[in-house]
Amino acid sequence: MVQSVTEVSTPFLQSFADAFNAHDLDAIMAHMTADCIFEASAGPDVDGEKFVGQQAVRQAFEAVFNTFPDARWANPKHFISGDRGLTEWTFSGTKSDGSRVEVTGCDLFTFIDGKIAIKNSYRKNRVITS
Repeated sequence: MVQSVTEVSTPFLQSFADAFNAHDLDAIMAHMTADCIFEASAGPDVDGEKFVGQQAVRQAFEAVFNTFPDARWANPKHFISGDRGLTEWTFSGTKSDGSRVEVTGCDLFTFIDGKIAIKNSYRKNRVITS
């Protein structure tokens, strides 16, 4: 359950990670502010593709789950310093064409009033050759 205090803790970030691994959009969005921002690891801009607000962010996360129905963020490790935080993870997933992705990455967070205001994602760009 999302905590109601204004300071974010590592159990809060673990709960967020657990919600992603459960593909539970309601639980994910409950961790985020109404005006939240998600900066994806890829996109047309220098900072990736940016999604602003609960509806746009929710749709972006839903698209990830649709692209990778078995998406999983394994071995999350969390770090918090004041109103900033970091979670490292190993992402794995399989697209509908059978191609598999496995990369390490991290999310940089900015917190406001005990929730995630900005989720800025980074991940390795892995090239596999046969």
